[in-house]
Amino acid sequence: MALILHSTNNNKNASKALIAAEYTGVKVELTKDFQMGVSNKTPEFLAMNPIGKVPVLETPDGPVFESNAIARYVTKTKLDNPLYGSSLIEYAQIEQWNDFSATEVDVNIARWLYPRLGYGVYIPPAEEAAVDALKRALGALNTHLASNTYLVGHSVTLADIIMVCNLSIGFRMIMTKSFTKEFPHVERYFWTVVNQPNFCKILGEVKQAESIPAVQSKKPAQPEKAKAKEEPKKEVKKEEPSPVEEEAAPKPKAKNPLDLLPPSKMILDDWKRLYSNTKSNFREVAVKGFWDMYDPEGYSLWFCDYKYNNENTVSFVTLNKVGGFLQRMDLVRKYAFGKMLIVGSEAPFKVQGLWLFRGREIPKFVMDEVYDMELYEWKEVDINDEAQKERVSQMIEDHEPFEGQALLDAKCFK
Repeated sequence: MALILHSTNNNKNASKALIAAEYTGVKVELTKDFQMGVSNKTPEFLAMNPIGKVPVLETPDGPVFESNAIARYVTKTKLDNPLYGSSLIEYAQIEQWNDFSATEVDVNIARWLYPRLGYGVYIPPAEEAAVDALKRALGALNTHLASNTYLVGHSVTLADIIMVCNLSIGFRMIMTKSFTKEFPHVERYFWTVVNQPNFCKILGEVKQAESIPAVQSKKPAQPEKAKAKEEPKKEVKKEEPSPVEEEAAPKPKAKNPLDLLPPSKMILDDWKRLYSNTKSNFREVAVKGFWDMYDPEGYSLWFCDYKYNNENTVSFVTLNKVGGFLQRMDLVRKYAFGKMLIVGSEAPFKVQGLWLFRGREIPKFVMDEVYDMELYEWKEVDINDEAQKERVSQMIEDHEPFEGQALLDAKCFK
């Protein structure tokens, strides 16, 4: 009997075995018309995996579940397979990275992504912990890849297959360019491997997420209305797939209200390019350019001041706090520019910011989705007040001293 993989064709966990099969030349057939919430609830499926998780591999000797175990089985069906290295130490290192991929990368992408999609309770501190843990893992991976093209040896191994499949859902759905640019060697590695022919055949074209998904919440079930006797039977509704079973299908994006505003003479990307590319005479070039571009009808400027500066007693904690805030602001990157200053040479440090938003007010979806917003006092800039206008200019250029104090750091959101 052929090896039969029970799964949908868009499941990144099933892709591990299918890509391994492409490299090994092993024939693995994907079941047709597999329906999450239906096919995996049948007695036949539950006999193979009692908890109904997907994928499951049906073999002549019995079923195998858990995606990494399935990928190992497919790889091992061919003796002397290069996917498992050429020595005992390479075998151990491949297994090392497989465990790392599962416990440090995959699990933290899931903890960040799935609560935002409504699969579980969204708790901001838990999300921040997941993002920090993911950054720590990617930092370690980035260091290793600084001097290695692949995880083990000089060609693709099972470790690369499992790692890239786990990373793929992050790149597709939540890990935006602004997030991954901190890990350039991981970026290079991912795009190198994911574009290998055997990967492309299974994963198709992978496009990086442009924004972090807004937090979704599942609505409570509504009580059913009394049914008339004549009412025809309704089709059984498919259960929504659990995030650990299958990737959530991308949902059509609703039109952002800011896209419906009248056109503005200020092109935000032009300003961001000017800011990024100005290396000298910053006040005369970039700051002057900002005021020449600024459109008070299409945009608004806001000062923000952290409400609890007396708590900012440890420098790295304060810097991480601001970094986390900027990370959560990623959902408004298309419509905003920001500067965050951490002011003071000693504790307690003051956190003060300047934000440019599309529209005449702070976008509602930002106020709703970014919990940090309420930790700041927000005040609209009066550009007719020369003192406020000068304060804006100084914040844009990281002027030091700022209001008589040294800058511990300045962070830009662009």
